[in-house]
This record gives sequence, structure tokens and C-alpha cells, in this order.
Amino acid sequence: MRRLDTITGGADRLRIGSWRGDPSVALLSPTPGITPSSSGLARALDELRARGYRSVLTPALTAIEQPPFAAIGFTVHERLHLLGHDLRRVPEPRAPGTRLRRGRQRDITDVLAVDGLAFDRFWRFDAPGLADARTATPHARFRVATVDGRVVGYHVTGRAGTLGYLQRLAVHPDLHGRGIGTALVGDSLDWCRRKGCASVLVNTQEGNRRALRLYEHLGFRTEPTGLAVLELPLDDGPAR
Repeated sequence: MRRLDTITGGADRLRIGSWRGDPSVALLSPTPGITPSSSGLARALDELRARGYRSVLTPALTAIEQPPFAAIGFTVHERLHLLGHDLRRVPEPRAPGTRLRRGRQRDITDVLAVDGLAFDRFWRFDAPGLADARTATPHARFRVATVDGRVVGYHVTGRAGTLGYLQRLAVHPDLHGRGIGTALVGDSLDWCRRKGCASVLVNTQEGNRRALRLYEHLGFRTEPTGLAVLELPLDDGPAR
């Protein structure tokens, strides 16, 4: 399983690798809370060019994280909603006929199959993408929803200090409306609350109305500033 590599230099710590397994598109990910320098970004881009990538994408970045990337030519590929939950009202993590349990290594193939049905090609996970989501924060919870023993949904939730992150939520499209998404979100929020989180963040595509309605119904509120995935072609020579 290929994972992201880390490039370090001074205070910079950037992770690089393929975007969803595409050998022509790179992922360049900053360390949360650390603003990368222009020289650090330039080194990372030179390394990506040397590896043969033709373009590069960032993960979803906040407005505060975007300026260093914009300064060297990155532009917006897609904007996302950022929502927060204050954990005052947490839904029950249960749905009729559905069992929630810890996700295991043997579930990965089934989880990725559900993920591939729940998201379009650009956003769906491959195995390294799922592994990266599960290790992006110091603490994480990976739970699956099953019906008659079959995996029909899952969530990955991370925690860093007192902030929780609903990293991923997916439900088989054939089972929408049965409360499975609500149960998975409830499990995520309940875990974050028990672990001492003050709030939980989640992001979703601006066009994903179903997910947005679900999150708002469960008590999430849209944050004033959203997120954006940025992109840069790599065939125009060295970064400025």
C-alpha cells in the first residue's frame, strides 16, 4: 500500500503522493497549523516534477491556509462547505436493522466499494487515501455499519486535542433514508464528546445537497468561511 511521503526543511513539513492513485496527479498536503514557506513549497513542487506528475492538488484548505499556495500560482479547483457541531445535542448512534462495529482490515475492500458508490471519481478513496484519512490525526475511530452482515456504510473520525474531525462518511446509495447515515454521524459525535472534544468539523462539496441537509438536520452549522481544493499545472517550469 503506497502512502504519502514527507518532505521536511526548516519549519516546513509537507506530505506528497498521488491523488487517489492517479499517477499523473499529485497531492501536496501541508501540516495542519503550520504555514508552509515559499521555499518549502518550491522544493516540494520540484520533487513532484522529478517524479513525473503533471499537475498537483491540495486537500481542502481553510482561507488562512490558502495564501502561500495562491502566491505561487495555485487556483481554486473546487469549493466546499465547512460545518461545525457544538456537541450539545448528539443523535443516538443506532438504526433499525443496522449494526455498528469497529472497522477491521478485512473490511477495507467492502468499505472502498461503498465509498466508490457514494462519491464521484474525483472524490472517491483508494486504499492509500483511506489509510491516510485514518492516520491524519493523532487519534481516530473507524466504524462500519452492517446489515445482515454486509458492510453498507462507514465513518472515519479523527481527534486532535479538543477538536474532532468527521473525516469521511459514506452510505450505500441503495440504503439512503434508513437512518444509517444518522447512526454513523451519531457514533462519530458521541465518540468525540466522550473524548473531551469541544466541537467537531466536517466538510462537504457545495453541490452535495443530500449530505448538507443531513449535517444541518443533525445540528451542524455552516462556518463563516468555507474550504477550497487548490490546483496547479506542473508543466510550466519551476514555481515562482
